[in-house]
Parts: sequence; C-alpha cells; structure tokens
Amino acid sequence: MSRVGDRARLEAHVARKSFRTASGQSVPVLTDLCFALQEGQTGALIGPSGCGKSTLMRILAGLDRDFDGSVRLPDDARIGMVFQEPRLLPWRSLEDNVRLAAPGASEAEVAALFAALGLSEHRTHFPGELSIGLARRVALARALAVRPTLLLLDEPFVSLDTPLARQLQRDLARLVESRRMITVLVTHDVDEAMALADRIFVLSARPAHVVGEIEIKAPRAPMSDEERKTIAARIDALREAG
Repeated sequence: MSRVGDRARLEAHVARKSFRTASGQSVPVLTDLCFALQEGQTGALIGPSGCGKSTLMRILAGLDRDFDGSVRLPDDARIGMVFQEPRLLPWRSLEDNVRLAAPGASEAEVAALFAALGLSEHRTHFPGELSIGLARRVALARALAVRPTLLLLDEPFVSLDTPLARQLQRDLARLVESRRMITVLVTHDVDEAMALADRIFVLSARPAHVVGEIEIKAPRAPMSDEERKTIAARIDALREAG
C-alpha cells in the first residue's frame, strides 16, 4: 500500500481489501477497483448496498491502510470528509464544531461558509437543537472549513426528504464549482449523481470493482429529461452487466 502525491490528481487502485470473520474466514470486499479524478472534478460512486463503498472511502481518507494496492493523493493533500452521520460534538456550539476542525480559519471564512449553507443564524446553537437537515449542513461546513483539496462525501444527504436533499445538492454544487478540489461522492441516488458529478463510476456487487464509468458532458448544469433518461439507462445497463 502506498499514498504518494501526484500534483492535482487522485488515483485509486485497490487490488484487494478483505475482512476476516469471527471464524477466521477471509472475505474479499474490494478487488481490482481502480478510478482516477483530476483537480476540480467530482466523481460519484454508485453501487449496491454492502458492496464496500464506505470501506473505499475510509481507504481514501487514510483511515484504513490494511489493503493491497495504492492511493495517490494530490500534493499537500488536505482531506475533508462528511460521514453518513453528522458526528457533531453535542457539547459544542455549531461554530465550535467547525473551528475545532479548522482552527486556522479566519472569521471571514467561517462567516462566508455559514452564509453559503444557510447557517448564519445558528452559529451559537448546539447540535441537539438542530433538525437532521441542519446537522448535515454543519457537517458539510466542517469538512469545507479545512479548505480541502480532496472532499469525501459518504452519502451526505441520506434519510433526508427529497426537497431538502435537492436543496442541499444545489448548495453543494455551487461550493464545488467555486473551489478547485477533487470530490468523491458515495450515493444510491442516480439523480444526485447526475446533478453533482463530472464522472459516475458504477460498482459491482461485493467484491466491488468498477464495471463502467459515465462522463457528464456539462457537470452541474441543467439537464434535459432525455439526457437524464439516457444516463439512467446506461447506469442500469452497467449494473446488470456487473
């Protein structure tokens, strides 16, 4: 396993990642999984439940180094990550939660980030006072406050109702467009992938590998119904082939 900088590019090659069961059996989770992204690009990972997407995100974040293969990060990589659960410290205010992750962030940076995510009036509130939608916004603000060159999003809008999820997707799209970072998004939502990604990577069932990728011609721009149907059909075809 290696993690070597390569200027403004992310390259992942997980030759094999396995877990060992209580009985001692080795169970492969990822096998020969490869993909790459350039600076400013967002890649969406779509695959069946339990195929190993969250495991892959932990590998990209450096939280799991027990695998065969290599991850090449951008030079001087700063990683921001949003987990499936917000994971906010309940005894700290929202602003404190963000500043703990990015103690060097200026007042102007924090204020701008809170404003961009509709959180300005909640800076002194505590996590227990928030709806799940607001909590997810704070988790995103915390990840962005470190000024990441690599942003990892593990189903950041899961369990939200559709209108709220779509609003957060639009907020995220604006932030992605304004920052030259690499973003990796795990999602089960095909519409979310089409709305946010430059490239969609379709994963197989466990042990997961990339069965195909789809490039979005105009990322984060309005898309016709016909374009959506065409991309969705391609994703379905790749899923069936995988």
